[in-house]
Amino acid sequence: MSITATELKSNLSKYLILSATEDIFITRNGKVISKLTNPFQERVDVAKSLFGILPADISLEKAVEERLSKI
Repeated sequence: MSITATELKSNLSKYLILSATEDIFITRNGKVISKLTNPFQERVDVAKSLFGILPADISLEKAVEERLSKI
């Protein structure tokens, strides 16, 4: 998302909330001057990539048990 510096000043709280899920580029005179981003976005992306790895028919306890039995 790209917004002007004036728009950011007017609606800072809105963009702080949005920056948790997407990068926000701030422009002045048509040029990007800054980026507002979630500093933990990499961790969020890694966590999201792990969803769905376990089969739906297995419990967490069973998965842990299987993992520990391979050690």
